[in-house]
Amino acid sequence: MATSRPLRTAGTVLTAGTVLTATALLISGCSSGSPPSGAAASRAPTSGRTASSGTEPAPATTTLKPLPTTIPSALRPYYDQKLTWRECGVVGFECTTMKAPLDYEHPDAATDLKLAVSRKKATGPGDRLGSLMVNPGGPGGSAIDYLQQYAPQPEAVRARYDMVAMDPRGVARSEPITCLSNAQMDDFTRVDQTPDDDAEVDRLTSALRTFAQGCRRRSGARLGHVSTAESARDMDVLRAVLGDDKLTYVGASYGTFLGATYAGLFPSRVGRLVLDGAMDPSLPARTMNRNQTAGFNTAFTAFAKDCAKQRDCPLGTSGPEEAGRRLSALFKKLDAHPAPTGGPRTLTESLATSGVTAAMYDEGAWPVLREYLAEAQKGDGRGLLALSDSYYERDPDGTYANQMFANPAVNCLDLPGAFSGPDEVRAALPAFRKASPVFGESFAWAALNCAYWPVEPTGAPHRITADGAAPILVVGTTRDPATPYPWARSLAAQLSSATLLTYDGDGHTAYGRGSDCIDTTINTYLLESTPPPPDKTCT
Repeated sequence: MATSRPLRTAGTVLTAGTVLTATALLISGCSSGSPPSGAAASRAPTSGRTASSGTEPAPATTTLKPLPTTIPSALRPYYDQKLTWRECGVVGFECTTMKAPLDYEHPDAATDLKLAVSRKKATGPGDRLGSLMVNPGGPGGSAIDYLQQYAPQPEAVRARYDMVAMDPRGVARSEPITCLSNAQMDDFTRVDQTPDDDAEVDRLTSALRTFAQGCRRRSGARLGHVSTAESARDMDVLRAVLGDDKLTYVGASYGTFLGATYAGLFPSRVGRLVLDGAMDPSLPARTMNRNQTAGFNTAFTAFAKDCAKQRDCPLGTSGPEEAGRRLSALFKKLDAHPAPTGGPRTLTESLATSGVTAAMYDEGAWPVLREYLAEAQKGDGRGLLALSDSYYERDPDGTYANQMFANPAVNCLDLPGAFSGPDEVRAALPAFRKASPVFGESFAWAALNCAYWPVEPTGAPHRITADGAAPILVVGTTRDPATPYPWARSLAAQLSSATLLTYDGDGHTAYGRGSDCIDTTINTYLLESTPPPPDKTCT
């Protein structure tokens, strides 16, 4: 069961039998706004985790204000620290750790965090342009893994920049949040997230409570200090320690919210920022979850239309409505009778939903999904289980990465939850089903997770204008499932110096996914600081 609907950067699918290798991943207790404690964040006070009425809160009108440009004396030791680099991991990469305060408002060396950093130095030719930080999304995706596996491309960019990644606080190598054992996580992912009666609702809420309590017990004080605003402040420390006057950054998916937050807090230190697969920080959690539900429905519609043209389509040939009915029928069948997988685990409805969801991030996964759906219809759940495992970052040996622990930890701190209890979910089900007849119910119930979170949220929805920042490039994909295209339009409109670049296509994010127009435009911006003309569209 997904307590979060992660925002993945696109992975790759090579052949049937080869599962998606998604690099990183957000949402269902989703992250949107996180004004930092002590920063001049202009916002109305919030109480509780969501509005108690059945009405949905309106987008925020308050604006994230920048931090003072002068570095406080208490933070000077962090900004002045020297990093000791060593060879690590993939050949050509160096690694180090950087100190950051657990609490920026009350720094204390006794509680400092150690954040993992990696880099690949500029290869030349051409003059070095500084450091280029990357973040693949999540929240909870390892930036270091992304850097070492994918981000050295394109060659023209890596030639001029030192490519740099820092796993955000609470993620992967940087003081990771942990919540459940591997065996407990296996049980958790199987919990029915489309409850049919009160008893199943009770089992779902009990699982969510157990998950939250496990995070508190295993992670302690860190659980209250993994907000996006705090990670943005960590990025500024790293910028300074690397010797850069300005931040150059490519953020994908949730990484766009992290980058936009940086711009809002430190507009005078913005260099060249690419925000690909953009989020809208002004939206409350329930709206974001419903928007994302509609986004996955858009992606499924595109998949269904393509499937109907293929000779091996298991969802019929008449189009999206028939495909939706057939997929819903499969989910209902698995709810009653999970499919065998050739091992001790069976394919439940919740795991199958996660598997299909995973394939929506990248249209390259569609042929594999067709095959796995056909197998599941015949009673073989191995393929969809493999896709689900890729979604949850579960290794074949049963080990889970901390992605699904860090994800709600950040999300539930950044925003008041979408729902305060089951009654609010029930009231919202018609709207979610309208957004997606196939995914609406499961996405709505999954958004209940923050209602039981043991740490109160520190953030709230807000606009980000970053007045005075250098030109920023916002990128949106028209049929993006995880970060719907209207979010990119909204963020570009909020940021005072932003230009919107549109990719008319499928899948999540656009950079490095096969569009020469997109890649050339972004590379030109990174290398020459020249943004495209307003509202440029690529295919």
